[in-house]
Amino acid sequence: MARRSRSTTLADEPFDERILDLDVGEEMRQSFLEYAYSVIYSRALPDARDGLKPVQRRILYQMTQMGLRPDRGHVKSARVVGEVMGKLHPHGDSAIYDALVRLAQPFTLRVPLVDGHGNFGSLDSGPAAMRYTEARLASAAMTMTQSLDEDVVDFRLNYDGREREPEVLPAAFPNLLVNGTAGIAVGMATNMAPHNLTEVVAAARFLLANPQASLEELMRHVPGPDLPCGGRIVGLEGIREAYATGRGSFRTRAVASIENISARRRGIVVTELPLGVGPERIRERVGELVRARKLQGVADVEDYTDATVGTRLVIEVKSGFDPQAVLEHLYRLTPMEESFAINNVALVDGQPQTLGLRELLQLYLDHRITVVRRRSQFRRDRAAERLHLVAGLLLAILNIDEVLQVIRSSDDTPTARTRLIDVFDLSEIQASYILEMPLRRLTRLSRLEVEREQAELQATLEQLDALLADEAALRTQVSDELAEVAAQLGTPRRTVLMASDGSAAASTGRSNAATSLEVADTACLAVLSATGLLARTEGQGVQGLSPAAQGLAALAAAQPAQSRARHDVVASVVGATTRGQAALVTSHGRMIRLPVQDLPALPPSSGYLSLAGAAPAAEFVDLLPGERVLALTSLAGPEHTAGLALGTAQGVVKRVVPDYPGGADAWPVIRLADGDQVVGAVELAHEDARLVFITSDAQLLHFSAASVRPQGRAGGGIAGIKLSQGARVLAFGAAAHSAMDTATVITLAGDTGSLFGQVPGTVKLTPLGQFPGKSRAGAGVRCHRFLRTETRLLAAWVGPGVPLACSETGEAVALPTHLGKRDGSGSDLDGAALAGLGVALAC
Repeated sequence: MARRSRSTTLADEPFDERILDLDVGEEMRQSFLEYAYSVIYSRALPDARDGLKPVQRRILYQMTQMGLRPDRGHVKSARVVGEVMGKLHPHGDSAIYDALVRLAQPFTLRVPLVDGHGNFGSLDSGPAAMRYTEARLASAAMTMTQSLDEDVVDFRLNYDGREREPEVLPAAFPNLLVNGTAGIAVGMATNMAPHNLTEVVAAARFLLANPQASLEELMRHVPGPDLPCGGRIVGLEGIREAYATGRGSFRTRAVASIENISARRRGIVVTELPLGVGPERIRERVGELVRARKLQGVADVEDYTDATVGTRLVIEVKSGFDPQAVLEHLYRLTPMEESFAINNVALVDGQPQTLGLRELLQLYLDHRITVVRRRSQFRRDRAAERLHLVAGLLLAILNIDEVLQVIRSSDDTPTARTRLIDVFDLSEIQASYILEMPLRRLTRLSRLEVEREQAELQATLEQLDALLADEAALRTQVSDELAEVAAQLGTPRRTVLMASDGSAAASTGRSNAATSLEVADTACLAVLSATGLLARTEGQGVQGLSPAAQGLAALAAAQPAQSRARHDVVASVVGATTRGQAALVTSHGRMIRLPVQDLPALPPSSGYLSLAGAAPAAEFVDLLPGERVLALTSLAGPEHTAGLALGTAQGVVKRVVPDYPGGADAWPVIRLADGDQVVGAVELAHEDARLVFITSDAQLLHFSAASVRPQGRAGGGIAGIKLSQGARVLAFGAAAHSAMDTATVITLAGDTGSLFGQVPGTVKLTPLGQFPGKSRAGAGVRCHRFLRTETRLLAAWVGPGVPLACSETGEAVALPTHLGKRDGSGSDLDGAALAGLGVALAC
């Protein structure tokens, strides 16, 4: 195969050889300076006047040219990026789209300049591709670009000389201070915090009125940054230093509260985070610390953040750990508290400078004064030009016959223009305008309109001349326009400024040990309400008594409350410790172990024990169908208690030996006959206590607890009261033998055939001491005389202390204040149905 002939190479062609001898070091310095200047001036640093980097300015300007106003529809972000890249910004589309996204993110800018539609990202994830998102200008951006067509700023050619772009935007508000910025250039960087627009405008207006204002006076209006995500700023010393010198730092802290996230657990709910910190970042960091065993007390972390509820990060705290101590460790070990370094570097006349608060405000005001002056001059020139035309038009209308004669006698348009100028002493512009005047302007109404327009133009010229001639009036105009923008775009402050850190985690001396996080094992009371709510008190108990006797002592010391909230009737209380255990006794004859620390802690109360915050018992234990919680009891041994006394609906009584199993969560304490159930359970402090039965046919029997031989958990009990045909036990209780006169019996009578609570009944309060004691297994004595409409007892209660009733809806019911006689009838109760009876505790 024949070889293809080679073409002539460049070496064969004649050329002029030039060898340049360059110093490599000098070339590197020169090239690096050019590159650094390009990065500083054209990419990374904002202009001190409008607070925008070149790419941001080009995006806003090009969107304005595209007509993407807030009152029009969104367009694809890819279209905006393409227009900006093709006409103004010769860089990659990803850089332009990233800048566009940041202008639309409300968690990045305090006042977003782009109205985005679609997924523009979050603190934890990036935005969707630009082909999926849409954008248009926000209302704030319109104030940044308004009056661009009135020669308010200088324009320059774009990169290829085919388009024009503004060197700076008019900026009707101090965007650099309001939205802040961040950028890394060559050898320098900028990091500016966002501020509240209303506060910044107030400071700018104050500086306009008082050019010699001090920094302290300006800080009365701008006390500190206002971050888009809210949060707290701890310590103001670094902020003042940054306002004075342009450099400083402050600490931002998340906003968190301690709440009951479930009946068993308390948690830390985070609703605001430091600037730039996302919930997922916190979640990952907490997981790392827990796995490394550097943070204890955290059971789980759940992120419920969405567009509806905003930021909501729930950190579940393990039982037995102090949530406040865990929160302090989270502040110290996680990004829930971070430092923000202020470095106010911006371009001033093309040169980077570090600026304080006063300098930033002054540079913006100087720019804004220039914008208003140039705009006023432009409008004055346009008004003068229009007035010149209107004067010629009015002259032509007043001399229309002569004007028509001159035009009709002329050979062509240039001749007519020249003759009009000579005859009526008009300018060339006026003569051309008259020649182009339509015939409709010759009507009488048109003449009046021209005269009115002439008067308006003369008034406008006088106002603009006065404004341009008076520097004080010009500054007042700038101040008024700033006030209008603040009224239009201003929002309340989001970030709380804290002058001192108080119990800040960063300055605390606590160690990482788990013991510093655990709940102290202090005395408290476990409380059960008449409607089945459970809670515990914080740091309250009866010292010096056994757990079994603490509850009885608290009952004996109870005082009536004048005002009770819903569910605020205590049915059972037992002394315990916060890290101890108690037990629930149910109607099915079961005892269920209950960790006291799982119960929600009640808020302190000086008047009475408030059950606000208590939770249903079903949230803590698993109950069988139809099973009810009757009472609380301790798990103390036989050395601290005389046992647990139980009474059933069929009249059975049992005293249980406290030999409860240590490894079981629930166990039976009585063997019930078919159809029977427990109606009451009382932990006895002494064997000389009196056990009391009250039946539905108004029979009451009380006898000594010593007559009931203790049994084991499997025992079925012995006969307690003899029931008549169709009767059943309504209430079972106990009272100390020495406190018979202070113990109270409550009975509520009504009709057997009526619905519970629908027919008025009578209630009776009687001292237990009025009833004679009888032997166990007897029928007892009458405790309530029925009226003609009453056939049975609807509810009954017996116990120490001053009683309080609770209706079916959980509302407190006032009982008669006087005590009745043993064989008497009750007082009217106005038809209130009692769901439970209890005592009002004053703790």
